[in-house]
Parts: sequence; structure tokens; C-alpha cells
Amino acid sequence: MKTTPLTDLHQALGAKMAPFAGYLMPISYSGIQEEHKAVRERAGLFDVSHMGEFIVKGKQALDLIQYITSNDVSKLAIGQAQYSCMPNSHGGIIDDLLVYRLDEDQCSEGEQAFMLVVNASNIDKDWDNIQQYAGQFDTRIVNISDQSALLALQGPKAAEILQQLTDVDLSQLKYYHFAKGSVAGVGNVIVSATGYTGAGGYELYFNNHHAVQLWDAIMEAGKSAGVMPVGLGARDTLRLEMGYCLYGNDIDDTTSPLEAGLGWITKLKKGPFVGKEKIEFLKQQGISRKLVGFTVQDRRVPRHDYLLFSATGQEIGRVTSGTMSPTLGIPIGMGYVPADLAKPGTAIQVQAGSKFLAAEVTGLPFLTD
Repeated sequence: MKTTPLTDLHQALGAKMAPFAGYLMPISYSGIQEEHKAVRERAGLFDVSHMGEFIVKGKQALDLIQYITSNDVSKLAIGQAQYSCMPNSHGGIIDDLLVYRLDEDQCSEGEQAFMLVVNASNIDKDWDNIQQYAGQFDTRIVNISDQSALLALQGPKAAEILQQLTDVDLSQLKYYHFAKGSVAGVGNVIVSATGYTGAGGYELYFNNHHAVQLWDAIMEAGKSAGVMPVGLGARDTLRLEMGYCLYGNDIDDTTSPLEAGLGWITKLKKGPFVGKEKIEFLKQQGISRKLVGFTVQDRRVPRHDYLLFSATGQEIGRVTSGTMSPTLGIPIGMGYVPADLAKPGTAIQVQAGSKFLAAEVTGLPFLTD
């Protein structure tokens, strides 16, 4: 099993560790509820170094990424990031990812540079998918996943904490923008105004040799602000409250971005890309199912793969994600239901063992302020 550069540190902190996407990862330190609350109210620091990073450079780097992703990469200026997905030839989703347009200092004339950030569980699959198309374009691709570390400092006090340590002016860093700078004496760090929590904050990409140094510096700088180390357990509850998809649960190779509510990152007018014809056909035909959020009128948590039923008792789908929302204090979940049952306010049921739990379709995100 793989480890991150911070695994020994997590274990020394008493983290509960478990396998995730082939890595030994911290699930929680002091408890999911407490860590979740820290991120919503103050700040939390995550080790997400298991994520994958690919550098794509060349005169046709843009063309390659345009072809293998659904969003319009041509809209990116240097210093901007973009959420996108990588469709397969059937119009399903190989992965969801971030695309960063890097500066061109180390490129030859006429070249562009990008970084793709992919899910840990899909690193090999994504790499293989890119490679099957890369030969058609004047590009070179480097997998820097094993040399890269990624920390996410999330929460309303993240800027206050991080600004003490960096020469990047965070007040000028807009959402989904990034800059390179020094953090805690470590140079060439990508400081990105992105995250997977809905609480605001930053993600830091850097050489993994500096992981312990940066972790310790951020935790020390954030003491007075109440920063806490946070594991993947709270990362999951935080993202679910925002209705963010988790690959392998809410989206996969069989789900269309249109069904998953990701039409906004699927630019059908941008030109050819993998799976475009299938997605266009589905749009013209109309989707038969849709990913929705729902709340449960009970204290039982809707677990992954629990069956969903209509109010009249017909099986209509399965739960893709579910948890007890620490912020709302009620069980919440997501799942695919027939399009005619996707309207907020629609009554549905969740089967939990022999019991059927009353539930109601709701708009996403669950948290609206």
C-alpha cells in the first residue's frame, strides 16, 4: 500500500488510518464531527497528497486537453484553474479533474503548459487514457504524482493563517485562480484558491520533500485561529453538504455528465472531444435519470447502495452518497432517480434493511449560505 510523505506524522498525531485509493490515509484525528466543524467555522488542514498530477507541455498541449476533457480549456488564462471531466467514448466519465494553465517560462517558443490534477484511484486509468490520444498531438506528458505533495487549508480563517507564511498576496487571488510563490521558506509552491469543502481556502502543490516542513509551519501559524488537522472522513461530509460529486460513488464510467448535473462543465459548442456525439445525443433525447440530493425524515443515515423507492413503492434507484450532516443535523444523501421524480419537494423512500425511511428530494447544495 502506498503512503504519503506525511504518513508517519499522521500516525504520531494518533490519526485513525485506513486504506483509500491504494494509499494509507488519515480518516480522522479527533473525530469527524469536530473536524468538520473546525473547517466550517475556523480552518482545517488536509493531507491530500494521494491525488495525481500530470504536466502537459507542447505546441498542441491545449489541443490535446481540449480533446480529452469536456470543458473549454481555451478560456483559461495563465494563472487560472478549471473544473472538468474526462469523458469516455460512450459519454460516461473516466474521471473528474482540475486543469491548471501554467506559466510558459520553461517552455519553448509557441508551447503552452498545463497541469492536470486527477483522483488518486484513477491515476493509472487516466494516464492510459491520455496516452492513447497523445500521439496525435505535438505534446509531452510527465506524471509527477510521486514527486508531488498537496495540502488543503480550508475554512474561513485560511487566508489569515496562510498569509503569515507566503509572499503571494492572497487578497488578489480570486476563486479558481492560482499563483506561484514561497510558503514557509519553500519556493515554487502553487497556491491555488480551490478546494473540495465549500468553506473557502487554498490548495498547495509542491515537491514532496517539503511536506513535513509546510504542514508544521501551517499548524503553528494557525494555532491562535484554531486550525485542526482534518482527515478524509470530514472531507467527505463537507463535500456532500455542498453536493460535490465523489468519483466512484456519484459519478463513474457509466454516468453521463448531463445526468450528474455537470452540464455546466460540458461545452458542446467548443469543437470535437471524446464522447461528444454520445453526450449530444443524450441531450437531444433528454436524460431519463438525474442525480439529486435528498433529506431523510428519520435519524437513520442513507448508506451507499441503499435502494431508493418512489412514494408509491416502486424501486427507482440507489443511494450514491449519504451521511449525517454535521451542519444541518439531519441525514442527507444523493442518488440517481427518474427525471420525472427529480423535482425538489418530491417524496421518495430509502430502504434501510426492512425499514423504509421517508425522504424528500432537495436542491443542491444542501448548504446555501
